[in-house]
Amino acid sequence: MSVWPTSQAHHRWLDQHSRDLLAFGRRTADPEGGARWLDARGVPVPGRPLSALISSRMTHVYAIGALLGVPGTGLIASQALAGLTGRLRDTEHGGWFSSIADDGTAEAGKSCYDHAFVVLAASTATQAGLPGAGELLEDASSFFLDKFWDEQAGMCVDTWDSSFTKLDDYRGINANMHTVEAMLSVVGVTGDQEWTRRALRICDFVVSVASAHNWRIPEHYDSDWNPVLEFNADKPDHQFKPYGATIGHGLEWSRLLLHAAAAPGAPKKPDLVAASVQLFDRAVADGWDVDGKPGFVYTTDWTGRPVVRDRMHWVAAEGINAAAALYARTGEQRYAELYRVWWDYTAQHLIDHEHGSWFHQLDAANVPTDTVWPGKADLYHAFQATLGARLPLWPMIATAVSEDI
Repeated sequence: MSVWPTSQAHHRWLDQHSRDLLAFGRRTADPEGGARWLDARGVPVPGRPLSALISSRMTHVYAIGALLGVPGTGLIASQALAGLTGRLRDTEHGGWFSSIADDGTAEAGKSCYDHAFVVLAASTATQAGLPGAGELLEDASSFFLDKFWDEQAGMCVDTWDSSFTKLDDYRGINANMHTVEAMLSVVGVTGDQEWTRRALRICDFVVSVASAHNWRIPEHYDSDWNPVLEFNADKPDHQFKPYGATIGHGLEWSRLLLHAAAAPGAPKKPDLVAASVQLFDRAVADGWDVDGKPGFVYTTDWTGRPVVRDRMHWVAAEGINAAAALYARTGEQRYAELYRVWWDYTAQHLIDHEHGSWFHQLDAANVPTDTVWPGKADLYHAFQATLGARLPLWPMIATAVSEDI
């Protein structure tokens, strides 16, 4: 019996699925620049503001499509990128608006989360050779360091007001997690190992705080980086800042620690590999198949009891890639088996075989719902799940694809 993460037959299926996803999202490109939020059939949602997050993610995805040699994807990536170099950019105060409506009204505030994705998009687009991407990467990365990177703390701050005059006291792990992904991607594109150093400082903090909480990662902090464990207890299914431990983030951090440990300039850090295993095992024990139905619950409390039992598509995608990464790093069969189990679950419950892409949210009975994630906003998590098993732990995705590894 073939081992799925290394099976060439399975890799052919992954390649086809990645191309199917790219076909589903092809209408995302806005003629005026940027990428639109898609509904359940892949049609842009009318009237929804243009989002920096969606535009960045779709730039990233379709630039990888161009690196894969899929015709037309480079044009879509360039159109999505035009939103980041155009309407979404704040030419008065700097940085990028989280979103901007068709009438030009911008969402208040500037977030690390969005800016990390702008850096990721710019690095991937640069790797793909898209016009203007190199300049965007230079501008976005230097701006990110100036406004969001706290060298003293070795972490990123979270949210400014629109004019970058007032910094919110909230600090968050979610934005720092995607910052690590962006930083490591910049290393792959530019070779600048200072980004490795910064990424490792974030990783070391996460390992320290997770180990102190039985490998459940506190997501929310005050300005001194003290965990606020009851944050959003009244909003347990918050789209970006839910209460409690987030199962998918345990899995995502498990993978990112392995990428960081493999990055150039990283000292040999067996503790990161050991922590990756601990985070993975905790997330699986707390989140997978724990309430009578298959699937990952969204969040748990600090004892591991499920809080939000809905199944988010991105959690399964991160589980798939974490299992593939750990199998690549350790060769242990249990990761290959879980990889297969989670793709089977995804094929049965998450992939929309009628209209395409993945349902973004299921309820506790694995029935599609949309209370947190309406429609099929973008392809970021599902698309990356088709790549993890086909690529090494280093370099990061865009560089690895460009080198035809």
